[in-house]
Amino acid sequence: MRRLSTAAATAALTAALLTGPGTAGPALADTARIPVILIHGRNADSGVWGPLTAYLVQQGVPKESILTWGYDTSQSTNEVLAARLAAYVDATGAARVNIVAHSLGSLPSRWYVKFGGGSRKVANWISLAGPNHGTGMAYLCALWDQGCRDMTPGSYVVSHLNQDTETPGPTRYTTIRSGSDEQITPTTSTALSGADNIEIDGLRHNDFLTSTDVFRRIDDILAR
Repeated sequence: MRRLSTAAATAALTAALLTGPGTAGPALADTARIPVILIHGRNADSGVWGPLTAYLVQQGVPKESILTWGYDTSQSTNEVLAARLAAYVDATGAARVNIVAHSLGSLPSRWYVKFGGGSRKVANWISLAGPNHGTGMAYLCALWDQGCRDMTPGSYVVSHLNQDTETPGPTRYTTIRSGSDEQITPTTSTALSGADNIEIDGLRHNDFLTSTDVFRRIDDILAR
C-alpha cells in the first residue's frame, strides 16, 4: 500500500509561491497520495520524465500525484535552487513528498534535504546517476557554468553535502548507478554512505530516463 498524505495544495497558493525559470505549479487538490517530485538534470527539462510518468500511471499511481520541478541548471545549487525547490514543495501543501532526481538534480534536492529542512518532508529521496561525490566530466564546462562547478569533485556543494553524514535525518535514501555511465566519473560517485545503493549494468547516463528496470525499482520504493 502506498503511503498517504493528509494535505493538498490549492491552485491559488501554488500560483503565489512558485517562481523561477521553467517551474510549473503542482496540482494536488484531488489526490491524497504522497506526491512524487521528478527533478531533471543539466541542460534538460521536465519533458524527460514522460516515460517514467507513463510507467507509474500504468502501475496505478494517480497522474495528479506525479509532479515535475523545472529549474535553470546554470544557477547555484545552494544559493538559489535549493530554496526554490523548498518553496515548490511547500506549495504542494503535502505533509510528505518523495523525490526522484536525475544527474545534477540530485544536488539541489540533497541540499534541500540536508540544509533546507527537507528531511522533515522528504520520505524517499532517489538519485539516478547523481554526481553525489562530483564528476570529473564537470570540469569541461565549469569555467562558464555554475551548475558544472557545483558538480566538480571537491566543490563547495559536494564537500558540504558529504561532510559529517551523507544521509541525514529520517529520509530514506536510494541511489541507482551504472558502470556504463559515461557522464559520472567515477561511476561510484553516485553511491552514498547510509543509502540503499543499487547498480544496474549497461546503462548510459540518459538511459536511466527510459529504463524499465530503473522504473521498476522506483515504483517498488515509492510503494513502501
